[in-house]
Amino acid sequence: MNEQDLCKKRLLDLSRQADRKGIVLFSDFLNLNEMNIYHQCQSEFVTRTESYGGIPYAERQIIAFIPDALYYEWTYPIAVLKVEPAYPKFAEELGHRDLLGSIMTLGIDRAKIGDILMGDGCYYILCEENVAPYFMEQLTKVRHTLVHLSIADADEINFHQELIDKDGVITSNRLDAVIACVYRLSRSQSQELIHAERVFANGKIIQTPTYICKPDDIISVRGHGRFHFISISGETNKGRLKIKYQLYQS
Repeated sequence: MNEQDLCKKRLLDLSRQADRKGIVLFSDFLNLNEMNIYHQCQSEFVTRTESYGGIPYAERQIIAFIPDALYYEWTYPIAVLKVEPAYPKFAEELGHRDLLGSIMTLGIDRAKIGDILMGDGCYYILCEENVAPYFMEQLTKVRHTLVHLSIADADEINFHQELIDKDGVITSNRLDAVIACVYRLSRSQSQELIHAERVFANGKIIQTPTYICKPDDIISVRGHGRFHFISISGETNKGRLKIKYQLYQS
């Protein structure tokens, strides 16, 4: 059984268990490929499902399997950890990969960890609640910088999520044209990314360059990043489309 089939089996099993036990069950954090599998088999679940990653538009998300007869309130088992330099004056300039590398040396399964976001002089780790105490005890250093972890609120992340407002001009709002504009690629290069299954719109793999980008689409391009397609804001004198979008900063 390949990884795709294993992922589908795991999700279907969770749905059946939640229905049988009458309780909400949760998956681990799913990456973009696994989120695509989730979307493909939604019609086969025997429960309702919802997905959430701790913040709006999170890339890595947990699936909740919710029985129809559910009568109690529930919340996602997601903790938010704030990572700050213990001694800011002596702290190195750290990147996303530095923090992820330090996290992975602790031996935690990547599926237990959601998005890692940059704040104002700090980072935020979204993780499953059951691994948060281990992180707070064991994650003491990133590269050569001593760090301090504390529990944070998700609203704080929303405030710090850095999005850069951008404008562009395209011939059409086809996906290949938009990607070429956002990442300064040729149309053929953006088409290659799409055919290589490296492009996702709202968590679903898009395999056709003719997909039409819609307002509020979240487009992820493996190896390049992620952006929020906001709108078509007008036309140039030559009839080309003006677009607004936001780039996610990691």
